[in-house]
Amino acid sequence: MLKGISPLLSPELLKVLSEMGHGDEIVFSDAHFPAHSLGPQVLRADGLKVAELLDALLPLFELDAYVDSPLIMMAPVPGDELDPAVEQAYRAAVDRHAPATPPIARIDRFAFYERTKSAYAIVLTGETAKYGNILLKKGVTPLPR
Repeated sequence: MLKGISPLLSPELLKVLSEMGHGDEIVFSDAHFPAHSLGPQVLRADGLKVAELLDALLPLFELDAYVDSPLIMMAPVPGDELDPAVEQAYRAAVDRHAPATPPIARIDRFAFYERTKSAYAIVLTGETAKYGNILLKKGVTPLPR
C-alpha cells in the first residue's frame, strides 16, 4: 500500500495510468459494457463504482485541457431516459479535483463503442447504472513548482 494513493486503484491500473501519454484515452465502463470484445486491454475493477474510481484517480490524472471534451459519456438510445444522478456523481468527482473541466459531452452508443476501440484501456467496473460509461482523455501532467 502506498501513502496518498487510494486503495481503490489497483497496481495494474496505476501502471496503465503511468504508461498513458497525453491524448491517450481510458474508458471506465459499467458492468454490462462489451469491454472484452472491443479490442484494447481490459482491467477489472469488480465491485467498484465509477464515481468512486474517478474520485480516487483524478488527483493523479491530468485531463486534457486542449480539447473541447476530455470527458465523454454515451448518449441514450432513442426511447431511453438517462438517470441524471449518474452524470451528477461523475461530475461531482471531477469538480472536486478539476473544477475547470468543460461539461461532459455525450456521443451516440455506437460512436462510443468505436471510440473505445482506440482507447488505451478499458476499466470494467461493478457499476450497474444504465449508461454508466465514461471516457477520459489524458492531458499533459504539469511540472511541479
